[in-house]
Amino acid sequence: MRIVALEEHFSLPAVLPRNLLPEIKASRVADDEKMPTVVRRIAEKIKDVGVGRLADMDRSGITMQVVSKAGNHMGPSADMFDGAEAIAFARDFNDAAHRELSKHPDRFAAFAHLAASIPDAAADELERTVRELGFRGALISGTIRGAFLDDPRFASLLSRAEQLDVPIYVHPGMPCEPVRRAYYDGFPSKISFGLATFAWGWHYETAVHIMRLAVSGTLDKYPKLKLIIGHMGEGLPAMLARCEHQFGDDLSYLQRSLSQTIVDHVYITTAGFFTLPPFMAALTTFGIDRMMFSVDYPYASNEDGRALLDKLPLAPADLAKVAHGNADRLLKLV
Repeated sequence: MRIVALEEHFSLPAVLPRNLLPEIKASRVADDEKMPTVVRRIAEKIKDVGVGRLADMDRSGITMQVVSKAGNHMGPSADMFDGAEAIAFARDFNDAAHRELSKHPDRFAAFAHLAASIPDAAADELERTVRELGFRGALISGTIRGAFLDDPRFASLLSRAEQLDVPIYVHPGMPCEPVRRAYYDGFPSKISFGLATFAWGWHYETAVHIMRLAVSGTLDKYPKLKLIIGHMGEGLPAMLARCEHQFGDDLSYLQRSLSQTIVDHVYITTAGFFTLPPFMAALTTFGIDRMMFSVDYPYASNEDGRALLDKLPLAPADLAKVAHGNADRLLKLV
């Protein structure tokens, strides 16, 4: 069976920042010190988009990865820089990614890395990577210097993604410092870091990101905009019905119900979650045509992802949709 995984990450050490400011260096060192050992161990694995990664994919029968750069915790990202520096970094990264991934065109596709803090330039880079490099959309990691995508300044980026008919993957990212201090400090550094990020906090911040896009009316402005979120829906499947009920008539200005608005725009991946209860919650909330397989490699193992796929209680036709069909259709992979 063809299997496509699309929340899979990589880094390119050859793409170095032109001017890594001292305060950014200090921030990255602090984050590195807080990072649990298990994350440090993947620092080398994430750089491999060749023999080692392909062998790991083959062992679990994964046909294709749609790869992306997630955040700055495994190398610098464009939004660590300003102006022309940020725009150039994004372009350099995407060009280098294209060169590497083109060595195995039947095994890899990509989401663009963008200087999202400069929305007009990000929209132009999205279009360039889609039209010239064959990328399948873009991935945004968390808030953009503390701003969510419902901020009017990002209108050009959302509009361009809609025009190009490519999705934006809204991926978790590092919570901004005031949130980290207020919500997650007060524990040993590794516990605070995990609580703020992959163990809890950034998943629910992603859910807030989607909720803001809906309640602000932003999704009504871009009715054909497509969004992807991972980790079995970042908690939204369990909360969506309650949110709609509790808001009552307060959201009467939306063109659709809150639940319908989100389901119409959002696709869910299984990334990093390998048990049935969250899958069933996402399935019954979003429907089979919105569910897509992912692993979250190398933060999670291909073996665990495949084990989940093999035990899903689905008819063959529905299993095929999750394994590859929905991703093939959404990303135009075949």
